[in-house]
Parts: sequence; C-alpha cells; structure tokens
Amino acid sequence: MSFLTEQDVYLFNEGTHHRLYDHLGSHPGTKDGEDGTWFAVWAPNAERVAVMGDWNGWSLEADPLAPRGMSGIWEGFLPGVGVGARYKYHMVSRAHPGYRADKADPFAFHTEIPPAQASVVWELGYEWGDAGWMAERAAKQAVDSPMTAPMSIYEVHLGSWRRVPEEGDRSLSYREIAEPLAAHVKKLGFTHVELMPVTEHPYYPSWGYQTTGYFAPTSRYGTPQDFMYLVDFLHREGIGVILDWVPSHFPTDEFGLAYFDGTHLYEHADPRQGYHPDWGSYIFNYGRNEVRAFLTSSAAFWLERYHLDGLRVDAVASMLYLDYSRKAGEWIPNRYGGRENLEAIAFLRGFNDEVCGSFPGVQTIAEESTAWPMVSRPTYVGGLGFGYKWDMGWMHDRLKYLAHDPIHRKYHHNEITFRMVYAWNESFVLPLSHDEVVHGKGSLVNKMPGDDWQKFANLRLLYGDMYAQPGKKLLFMGAELAQWREWSHERSLDWHLLDDPAHAGISRWLEDLNRLYRAEKALHELDTSPEGFEWIDANDALNSVLSFLRKGTGPEDVILVVLNFTPLPRENYSVGVPRGGSWTEVLNSDSTSYQGSGKGNPDGALASPVPLHGRSHSLTLTLPPLGVVFLKAPEPAADDEDGEESSVEGVE
Repeated sequence: MSFLTEQDVYLFNEGTHHRLYDHLGSHPGTKDGEDGTWFAVWAPNAERVAVMGDWNGWSLEADPLAPRGMSGIWEGFLPGVGVGARYKYHMVSRAHPGYRADKADPFAFHTEIPPAQASVVWELGYEWGDAGWMAERAAKQAVDSPMTAPMSIYEVHLGSWRRVPEEGDRSLSYREIAEPLAAHVKKLGFTHVELMPVTEHPYYPSWGYQTTGYFAPTSRYGTPQDFMYLVDFLHREGIGVILDWVPSHFPTDEFGLAYFDGTHLYEHADPRQGYHPDWGSYIFNYGRNEVRAFLTSSAAFWLERYHLDGLRVDAVASMLYLDYSRKAGEWIPNRYGGRENLEAIAFLRGFNDEVCGSFPGVQTIAEESTAWPMVSRPTYVGGLGFGYKWDMGWMHDRLKYLAHDPIHRKYHHNEITFRMVYAWNESFVLPLSHDEVVHGKGSLVNKMPGDDWQKFANLRLLYGDMYAQPGKKLLFMGAELAQWREWSHERSLDWHLLDDPAHAGISRWLEDLNRLYRAEKALHELDTSPEGFEWIDANDALNSVLSFLRKGTGPEDVILVVLNFTPLPRENYSVGVPRGGSWTEVLNSDSTSYQGSGKGNPDGALASPVPLHGRSHSLTLTLPPLGVVFLKAPEPAADDEDGEESSVEGVE
C-alpha cells in the first residue's frame, strides 16, 4: 500500500505530473486502520533517508523511508504522527560519501516560524465563501482584445503595510490585515492586490524572493488557513489576489533545496548555469523533468488550494538568457551556440499552458525587461503564453523624463512619446513597484524636481499619465501617501501623512483616477488594442504638452487627455477633436480638492467647427500647471464625421 500510484510515479519522472502536492510531502492518513502520516520525498542519489521529528526525539535513525523502485522517491507511513508534528528529512548521500544533511520538506504545506526551519505536518481543509467571486472571475480579468477588464493593482508587502507599535512593532497577521487591507483597497478603488512573495523564506529582508517553501505560505503571519482567510475575505469584498511567484532561483541554505541529496538535484551543477551572480542563489535546472513538474505543481497549488487569481512571475529575463548578468566566458551557450535558455523557454510555455488550460480566467504576468518577442502572446503562435508583461520601459522613461527640470523637458520630449512605438507588441501592465522606492532610489515624490508644491503636482501628473495610458496599472503601497521616506520592510507605512492636506490630496487623486478608469470603458476596454488610442498631438515639444484620445468599442466611449508637463498654466490652448458639442472635464489633477491651484475647465469646453490637428473641430482649453485633464466627449450626432467610429470598425 502506498500514497503514490505507479501512474503518479511515471508522470513525475516524465515531468508531466502537475499536482505533485497531492502525493509527495507529508499527508495525514491511515494504514491498516491506524492513523498516521504518509511521507514521500524525491532524493534519487540518497543512500538513506529518514524522517526525524519531535515524536522521535529528532532521531537520525528511528524512522527510515524506503525507496520506490528506480523512481528516486523515498516513501513510508509513520503511525501516530499527526497534524502539527514538526519534521525534517535526514539525508545520507551515496553520490557524495560522507555527506549528511537535515532537509526541510520541499512539498511541506506549513513550516515553523523562521528562523526555525522544520516542516510541519498539516492539512489544508477550509470552508471557502468566495463562490460568487470565482464564478465571475474570468469576466473581471479578461485580457483578450478588443475588450479587456479594468485591472488596477495595489502591490503589498504584508510585513510592513501596517504594524502594531504597542506590541513591539510587530506585523499584522493574515487574519488581522484582511479587513483593514480590503477596506483601504476598496476606498482607493483598486481591483486587485498583488502580494510580494508569501512563499516561505528564511531571510526576511529578501522580501520573499529567496524562497524555500514553494508550497507553504510563510508562517510569520499565521497558518495556511489564516492565509486562506485573507484571500477569501478579499474575494468576498470583490478584490482579486495576485501572488508574486519566484521560479527563477532559490537560496543556498543547507536545509532547503540546495544540494538536496548530496548532488545538484534541483539546480545545475555547473555554476555557469546553476549559480546566479546577482543574488547569490541557485538556478533551477529546467531541463530536468522532475524539476519542471515540481515548479508547475507549485504554480497549480496556489491557484487550486488558495484560489489565487494570478501569478506575477519574477525575474523572467534572468530565466530566458544564459548570459544574463554574466561576462564572456561565464556562461555556456545552448546547443545551437546561442544565448537563449531553451529549457527555461520550454518550461515557461508549459507552465502557462497548464495555467491556461486548468484555471480559466487566471492571469500570469511576466516581469520581463528585455525586447524578447511575444512574451504575452499564446504559445500556439510562438509566444511564451503570459497574459501580461510589465512595461519596464514606460516606467524608466517616465521617471527619467519627470526628473528633468521642467524648463529642460522640451529637449527630452521623445522620452514620453517613444512608448507608443511598441505599445501594442505586448499586453502590458504599467508598474510603479517596490523596486523603484528602495536602495537609495528615493521615494516617488522625492524623485520629482522643484519645491514641495511642484513635487506633488509632478506626482499627480505621473499618476494621471499612468491611468491615461493604454495598459493595466500597478502601484506599490505607500504611493497613495506620497511618502517622503523610501520603503523599508522593517517599518510600517507612514500613515500619519494622511493628516497633511497635500498627502491626503494624492490619496484622493488616486481614488478618483481609479473611479474614472473603472467607470469609463474608453480608459480600459481597448487597453491592449491600437484601436483604443489615437494621438491628437504628440509633437508639441516646445510647450511640453501631449494630447490624445482614449476610446472604447462604442462611438460614445471617447475620452480626451491633455497633459502639461511644465509649471506654466496655458490659457487658450487649442486641441483638435473629432466631433462638435460640449466636452465635459471629468477629472483635473490641479483641482483644489487635490491641493492644486484650481486651473482648468470646470464648465467644460464647447467644440467649434474649426479644423485642427486633422480633426473637424477644436477645443480651446485652459491647461493647468504640471497637470492633466480628462474630458469626456459628447454623444455623437448622426451627422458627425467621427474618426473614432472608423477606427474601431470591425470590433464586435
């Protein structure tokens, strides 16, 4: 009798078993009428494997496992061992004589609280209350052009979002954070939360990116059921949950995956392939069947058992290129002599195919910063299969441009127009993530030039540009506070800043941006399609002004966006538009409610039949200093010569 069938073993060794968490690891059960726990671990180069735990005094000999044929799996049933028991595998290698190590279970569902390292026998039963969310999820996360759902993501590091200073400045638990986080996200109007890795990690300052527990949420904030409660609560509040997932590398800690059975089992043996010079970590051997099955099973685990709505895959560029961050002679070419990591490419495509096939409506998002083609295109047309890709170019260009003194911006105008050259190559998420506010880079507001008023105006302008651009949105926590300090994982966000009107104005601006983005189809429906965007004037470098239209699938769904990147208000600024009638100013970053100067067009603007910018009509506007205005088009008349109707011809 065994917890593993021969079919399970066959599929695992073949690399096509994507539910390994149901069979490997520790599973409470019965054998011959006796309660206990099944254990199974992959260690093909071990001479001996024993389970050591608190029930046997951590004995290295008392509870050996038996090999399962030639599969490389060691298994056994230990009576009397139940939920809550702590354990490790004592590994004796036959490939490396004299090598002995105590290993955490790669498939453990729960762990001790770090820095303790033992795995914990656990069951994952939970009564979910999110059936309504799950039934509607696919529609809420649609990515397929021409009609996409609004997606505005609030990135969170759970340990530092809010703390309890009265209790030693401890972090909130999964259950404690659920209600205030959901309330805050709903107030701001975000559609999703993205959690920086909660997969178990030994080193807290790694922020979770040095993962040891690919099937265990970190126990720093509670049990697996506590994490389920957090996801469930967010879902019941109408908020999606994306997990930051790290299949690109893993830490060198002895108790983890590294040198697991006395050989480089999970990682490449040659450091030119298996060691990451930037992060001091090991790189997975994607050419090994069992490793691919392990990683794909990890992805499926979080989607199936924790109802997560998406996976943001970290450091995809480092997976794709064999010479990533390496000098000549420090990497090994592929079999064709190229720099592409063929095994990693095959893994990513297989992973995305599994997610797409087994979890309809779930999205995968690549953090990929190079010009690799078709990252967010289906595998059947040669793509990598992701739903979205982070647009790192937009982020770098915008921050670089806005760092210039406004008087010099006219000389750098191409930095804010270049994005539209490649905007439709991929389906993009526009990220202002945690990476931009750490390691001496400064907070977002402190990246802006000028006095305090100009810093805040520039920050509102940056957020306005993000929400006006085609693409989904991502902002790291603290962006809504306009924090002066860089983010630190060792302290709470500076919530007291909301008592200051200027900081509160930034929060209110984000609320209104999210509201408009979700309400107006023109701002999200064609986010991944060129029919959703049309330049009015991309070339007014002298005034540092941009104007363009955002459009939905209906002729009534048209928003005009005009951005003024200088502190000079511009009166009587003319902009061509495709139809007559009264255009309504629906949002203005310079409104006094955001602590702006109040310049704008509160009564709207009436289009006159004066052709301009190749359009039949034109508006005369007041452009606020360092500001952005959004104007909604009037309903089209039957005799309008509308450019937008022809531009979406054929959209159904």
